[in-house]
Amino acid sequence: MNIQSRSEISSAILSHAKDIGASLAGFASVKALKCAPSFTFAPHMPVTASEQETWEKDLGLHPGEVAWPEQAKILLVIGLSHPEDEPEMDWWLGLKNPSGNRRLIKTIQALGPWIEETYGIKTFHLPYRVEKGGTYLKDAAVLAGMGCIGKNNLLVTPQFGPRIRLRAMTLDVDLPSTGPVNFDPCTGCEQFCRNACPPNAFSTRIYTADEYDQSQLPGRDGRFSRPGCQVQMDWDERELKGWATDGADSVLPTIKYCRNCELACPVGRTT
Repeated sequence: MNIQSRSEISSAILSHAKDIGASLAGFASVKALKCAPSFTFAPHMPVTASEQETWEKDLGLHPGEVAWPEQAKILLVIGLSHPEDEPEMDWWLGLKNPSGNRRLIKTIQALGPWIEETYGIKTFHLPYRVEKGGTYLKDAAVLAGMGCIGKNNLLVTPQFGPRIRLRAMTLDVDLPSTGPVNFDPCTGCEQFCRNACPPNAFSTRIYTADEYDQSQLPGRDGRFSRPGCQVQMDWDERELKGWATDGADSVLPTIKYCRNCELACPVGRTT
């Protein structure tokens, strides 16, 4: 490794991540992540038959289980701002990855080799989905100091509110964590996010602290229904509309997933 101090290396990596496309970047300890709320909660959540089949087809993981690469000591989380006036960043055009995710992947793919060549640190780009070897990105972002989990069960950042997209990679050395931070805009808010949800996925307390033996629950207080949210996503998938992309010979079926709870949040708005 370069003879620079670990804090200097950390600062240089975070700065370079932003130089090449990230809106936010931070480090979270893998050891701390293993005790974070989603990591301890997810393995005990009820799982549907279709979700169970998905896990069995991938890495053989149990529902909610995370597969950490060997020697992973620190997680580098990067975020990309998703402005309200750029909705296409999140659209699925046919089977094509949304453009926002492609931009994040491009940044990670450039950042990893740069870290390895500059500092001799081995990196591993994590897949997005947990059952494919990914991790719980929202908890990772909280521990990396990017923000907090809001009442909409999304990461809420000071700069962009919940209008942020995430990817991560692991590094095989210990670098200083950059969080968490003391930030909580949801206390005393008017719950714009929950009131904007079409299927009312936040209307009922689904999970309790006694049932799961932990105080930090989905939606902060257990008032987040994944099946309820999935109802809206299933509806969005049925409501396919054609959209022509640059260079495309034909119109592609396009999925525009609901962002109501995200866009209703006033945090991080510039207008």
